[in-house]
Amino acid sequence: MRRDDLGMEASAKLFERILVGIDETPQSIEALHQAQRMLAPGGRLHLLAAADVSIAIHAGYAASRVQDELQVGARDALARAMEQTDAAGARLVEGDPTRSLLNEIAREQATLVALGTHGHSRAAGIVLGGTATTLLHEAPCTVLIARPPRGWKRFPSSLAVGIDGSTHSRQALSAALDVAHRLDVPLRLIAATGGKPVQLNGLRDEGHVEWDERKPLDALLAASHECDLVFVGSRGLHGISALGSVSERLAHRAHSSVLVVR
Repeated sequence: MRRDDLGMEASAKLFERILVGIDETPQSIEALHQAQRMLAPGGRLHLLAAADVSIAIHAGYAASRVQDELQVGARDALARAMEQTDAAGARLVEGDPTRSLLNEIAREQATLVALGTHGHSRAAGIVLGGTATTLLHEAPCTVLIARPPRGWKRFPSSLAVGIDGSTHSRQALSAALDVAHRLDVPLRLIAATGGKPVQLNGLRDEGHVEWDERKPLDALLAASHECDLVFVGSRGLHGISALGSVSERLAHRAHSSVLVVR
């Protein structure tokens, strides 16, 4: 698979400054481990835990105690995460996890933000749900939605990327090639022809392409059953315009981790 110099430089920068959302769930630790694996040589890993003490008001007379518990829980979660990594930095803040992460992305100039997934999170959790959806819409950087890999193999053991010849899919391809090369894992290139027209020019030069007659979402969801990580490009849509996009629906429904590349 070929890569031009511009693509190599851009994909390397994508993994230079990674921010990981930490909470009390094991899913956030999984996100941390996956972020560590993809961090570029010499890159910076930064952790953020957010204690949303505003929800303590719902506890009535017990509000003070609940607020203390939220602060202690976030602090302990961050301490446990720090024991498992050589992160360059870590911060504990008070506030809404979503806004806290967006602020920290700007503060750290993060190139990638990593989140864990959990269907039924505690209110203080930085997990798939409102936080992930908002970040998929509003984050200015690439977003990793982390799920545990299949079996006991080291993450990632296999990769897939959706390609259609567009600029955003080529960015996803460049990032996927970078990870595949650095970690020496196989990569599947999937071109789904059941949606918008695929721009064929140059795709055949990228290596073996799997041509799939299904819609892009269906083809990539199928790939997520067999791969540990699926890469998909983002068209850069925000807010209402991003609702229902392939990248958002894939991030929420995939069986594997998903990297939405900006």
